[in-house]
This record gives sequence, structure tokens and C-alpha cells, in this order.
Amino acid sequence: MIGNVAGGKVKKPGKRGRKPAKIDLKAKLERSRQSARECRARKKLRYQYLEELVSSRERAICALREELEMYKQWCLAMDQGKIPSEIKALLSGEEQSKPQQNVAKAAKAAKADANSHSSW
Repeated sequence: MIGNVAGGKVKKPGKRGRKPAKIDLKAKLERSRQSARECRARKKLRYQYLEELVSSRERAICALREELEMYKQWCLAMDQGKIPSEIKALLSGEEQSKPQQNVAKAAKAAKADANSHSSW
């Protein structure tokens, strides 16, 4: 009997379907090298982007720390009964525009400033 019998059907030895075309090995190797070069270039760009992103976030963190330290100093000064000149300037500038809402505006401005820095 020729071939294997499975379920009453005779199987012929060998592969079925299209035979793979003979690909030039040099061309195949060159395609592989080109693909690897492109992959390395993409990886390099991705790392550059991530480094820039980290750097910008670190700068933002430093700015926020400085701002926090300034607010801490203001609070310490106000706890001692002193009003910092920056707050006086802020309040006097608001009193010229709308004297009834100067405290509410200062609170809203501080809250909006804090929210704008934390939106990442």
C-alpha cells in the first residue's frame, strides 16, 4: 500500500500547497539588516522622547517645589503676624479693581494656579 491510511483516505507523502520560492540569501540577509537598523533608529528616537519628557517633568517639579517653599514662607510670616509684601501687592491690586471680592479672588487664584500645575 502506498502512503498512510487515515480515516479511509490515502495520504501522499510530502507537503501540500505552494512550494516556497527560492529567496536569494543575500537579499534576505540585507532585508534583515535593514529592518534591524530601522528598529534601532526607532528605539533611539523613543528614548530621546522619553528623556525629554522626564526632563520637562523634573523642571516642572522643581518649579512647584519652589512655589511651595514660597507659600510656606508666606504662611510662617503670617503666623508671626507679618504680611509679606507680595501678598500686600496682590491684595492692593485687587482692591483697585473690586474691593468686595479681594479675598475670594486670592483664594480662587491660588486654587487655579495649583490645579494648572497638577494636570499631568
